[in-house]
Amino acid sequence: MTVSTPLDSRIGVEARKKNLTRLIVATSIGNALEWYDIAVYAYFAVYLSKAFFPSNDPTMSLLLTFGTFGLSFLIRPIGGIVLGAYADRHGRKSSLMVSIMLMTAGTLALALMPTYDTIGVLAPIAVLLARLVQGFSAGGEFGSSTAFLVEHMPERRGFVASWQFASQGLSGILGAGFGALLTSWMSPADLQSWGWRLPFLFGVLIGPVGIYIRNHIDDATPPPAGEQTSPVSEVLLRQKLPVLLAIGALAVSTAVNYLIVYMPTYVVKTLNLPPSVGFIASLAAQTAVMLLAPIAGLVSDRIGRTTHMITFGVLLLVSIFPAFLLLTRNPTPGFILLGVLWLGTLKALYYGPLAALMSELFPSATRATGLGLSYNIGVAAFGGMGPAIMTWLGGFALIGELAPGYYLTAVAVLSLAALVTTRRLALA
Repeated sequence: MTVSTPLDSRIGVEARKKNLTRLIVATSIGNALEWYDIAVYAYFAVYLSKAFFPSNDPTMSLLLTFGTFGLSFLIRPIGGIVLGAYADRHGRKSSLMVSIMLMTAGTLALALMPTYDTIGVLAPIAVLLARLVQGFSAGGEFGSSTAFLVEHMPERRGFVASWQFASQGLSGILGAGFGALLTSWMSPADLQSWGWRLPFLFGVLIGPVGIYIRNHIDDATPPPAGEQTSPVSEVLLRQKLPVLLAIGALAVSTAVNYLIVYMPTYVVKTLNLPPSVGFIASLAAQTAVMLLAPIAGLVSDRIGRTTHMITFGVLLLVSIFPAFLLLTRNPTPGFILLGVLWLGTLKALYYGPLAALMSELFPSATRATGLGLSYNIGVAAFGGMGPAIMTWLGGFALIGELAPGYYLTAVAVLSLAALVTTRRLALA
């Protein structure tokens, strides 16, 4: 009979910790690259608009830039279905490898893209195509990686899945950090000429690291053998309610996230302040997301997802409009930092358990497909189009600078309704 010793127990604990860290890094690095690209595109939208969408009307130029940003999200549900179904049939690892390779290729294309002055109308078309490749690959990333994490650590779903969003905070920190550094260090002419390419080139370097790490992990749930029901038809025909509830729960979180990346543009275009003010505020909010999301996920493992998320959803609802009144009535760097950091903190605490809650709405056989479809519809509808909607709403005299406050308040009500329904039906 083999007798375990204290040394064996310590070795076992260390091995499990090392394995958990490797799993989190392997899955989160693709999600981090996805959100880094999204953040950089939004943070540098003012410069991209002049490089690829020149117009006599700066607002129209910016709308075209954010419109392209939003259009790339329309292909995400397709990527979620295609790569999610691929993950459900052939394993999570296979899908994760495809998504990160496509994502890296799209980022490289944007980093090296000739401007409108060089190739004319081909420039905005090529930017749209590169964003569509990124959107398709990102569409399959969340479902496959979240399913991978929760199936490896089912007893700690809230904590391990929260790193999906903590990695987004890290990506936002990198993107906002680049923005704050470059806008302070470079002249506006150099930044417009070539400086905006630097953060995209940095993003390209993340891809090979992610590919290497993902190639050395194993699936927790092997691909199913024999003939199987199509995961896509199963989700679309029999799991419509879980899809709708997952979209609803996600809505306010993704809307606030895109507000944070929209902030540098909002500060310049609406409040007439230097872009560095918006970058610093975004940097603070993304730091809160990175640090607090895992704590929120850990707490939700103890008290339940819906209890935790409804609490912070209510706090978001009652905080959004006062925060924007504060920003617009006192448009100083200090108040902007305070308001955005408060919203970022509440978002982080709401966000942490979200991936676990969404995964619990779907069975293992269709989890990647269901997650991919619901996540990407929600992000496209309430996040990706958010900056364009807020820019458009800001053109109405009765709404003006309070446009983000009206938009986010309406979305917060929708998310609370979805969470209350999920709780009453005991679906997660």
